[in-house]
Amino acid sequence: MGDATPQGSTRRVRTRPVGSGRGARTGRPGEARRRRGPDRSGWTLLLLAAPGLVWFAVFAYGPMAGLVVAFKDFNIRQGIFGSPWNGLQNFTYFLESGDAWTIVRNTLFLNVLFMAASLGTGLVLALMLNEIRAQRFKRFAQSSVFFPYFVSPIVISIILQVVLAGVGGRSGALNGMLGVFDLPRVSWYTTPGPWPWILTVVKMWQLGGYMSIIFLAAITSIPEEVYEAGMIDGASRARMARSITTPLLAPTAAILIVLSVGRIFFGDFATIYAIVGDNGTLFPTTDVIDTYVFRSLRTVGDFGTTAAIGLFQSVVGFVFVTAAVFVQRRLSKEGSIL
Repeated sequence: MGDATPQGSTRRVRTRPVGSGRGARTGRPGEARRRRGPDRSGWTLLLLAAPGLVWFAVFAYGPMAGLVVAFKDFNIRQGIFGSPWNGLQNFTYFLESGDAWTIVRNTLFLNVLFMAASLGTGLVLALMLNEIRAQRFKRFAQSSVFFPYFVSPIVISIILQVVLAGVGGRSGALNGMLGVFDLPRVSWYTTPGPWPWILTVVKMWQLGGYMSIIFLAAITSIPEEVYEAGMIDGASRARMARSITTPLLAPTAAILIVLSVGRIFFGDFATIYAIVGDNGTLFPTTDVIDTYVFRSLRTVGDFGTTAAIGLFQSVVGFVFVTAAVFVQRRLSKEGSIL
């Protein structure tokens, strides 16, 4: 009984800290990780992003060195950096010309029409496609409305010529329809007034399906419980689309508007030039900054003025997108892109 512990005394027992065995981790935090080798996940992601970074460096940031042409009396023999400086004369020449106000107004007006029409058409198409229950027909309908996005502007211009002017000396299909209702025929390619609306219809047809796919992707993130609650309350499908789906798509629409506002000073050069071309009769309502710059560079060859106009576009676009982001953050911080 010699090893008995006396009454009232405490027996000191040596304990080993948890995890202090032979295989336990020792040292400072992160030491074991360093022993296993460096973490290469960051380098892997950087390697994946390398092609995109190189593309932006070469084609987006590299050419920005040429912006100095906007402040020079450019001479092709002397080069970009050898040509003499002329301050703000290129900007003054453009702003004081009689065409400046017309092309700026047309650019803003047409882009606002395009933005509103394409977003509205995409939202309506998305709501309609979302109500289709037959999956095969739904996939076919999605492909059908998305197909015009891939149609070339040249093909669109040919279709418009057939519809508006006809071929082979025959009247266009639209004038044929007007004749059926005893309405006066219109010489569309010599009447500039209707062309902003004609181009808007073309953009609705071209971009409506593309926008609808974006809205449909946003609809799939809406919880089903929200619709089930609406059905319990007795709401119809139309009422749920109007009171549930549409408000929940507001953040997506806001982001698309911000992205569109950033390019509000850049006209759709490919579509407008392919359709209108050098038809000077339609310039009062269809000539935008991009087509004006292209035509000026091709006919006059004034590199300094065209560079000044391009820089003016970029600066104003930056101001517009910054203001749009600021307004969006004030209205909805949760749906802001920044």
